[in-house]
Amino acid sequence: MNPSTYKIVIPSRYASSRLPGKPLLDIAGKSMIERVYRQAQKTSADELVVATDDQRIYDCVKGFGGDVEMTSDQHQSGTDRLAEVAAKRNWDDSKTIVNLQGDEPLMDPQLVDAVAQSLIDHADAEIATAATPITQSADIFDANIVKVVLNQHSQALTFSRAPIPWHRDLFHDRESLDPSSLEPPLLRHLGLYAYRNATLQALTAMPPCSLEQVEALEQLRALWNGIRIYVHLSETAPGHGVDTAEDLDRVRTILTRS
Repeated sequence: MNPSTYKIVIPSRYASSRLPGKPLLDIAGKSMIERVYRQAQKTSADELVVATDDQRIYDCVKGFGGDVEMTSDQHQSGTDRLAEVAAKRNWDDSKTIVNLQGDEPLMDPQLVDAVAQSLIDHADAEIATAATPITQSADIFDANIVKVVLNQHSQALTFSRAPIPWHRDLFHDRESLDPSSLEPPLLRHLGLYAYRNATLQALTAMPPCSLEQVEALEQLRALWNGIRIYVHLSETAPGHGVDTAEDLDRVRTILTRS
């Protein structure tokens, strides 16, 4: 796949309640932020930049030859940081911008390209993201795994930490539940987004909505305001992201062996 021109921004902040200094932690000889950056370089994006509010991260990215922008320390989310970078660089309103999280060192470059291309190909959507089938019954009831329900055009109807859609006649027996037998299937949302710049700027100017605050899911603000989100379906999920020390150990083991 060789998608049309698009940009990648990697928001990266030093503070983390579960893993302080996460972007600078070593993974098999490279910092996490460099690992993410190197994966992003394997995509078809024509511009790649890290967005941070921390001088240590800024210096680290400069040190390995990466492109980086210092952004405000008042942002509430990585999406806000994206919008600032896009404005600073005077990117066109129609430009596609991918938000690649700074704690995804195993992200598949082809999936990044696919999400970007999905937005480029679907003029009736303003954001694109990705989802993959849920294959483990325990994941259905795990609030840390976000679910998404689609309409017939592969656009998101809603996202939730709850099991949706709720299969009324099947969910009473969790022990024998086979996710592959469910119709419609349950889909796990993958936190990878592509925005048209005009939509990105508008979205970050909107106040949070009550549904977004209840679920702690920023993408619900877009749906609340009538913004259409196209969902690319991937048969496989990307490799582990890093939220905890256990995640870090797992990723270190994978990359040390590779």
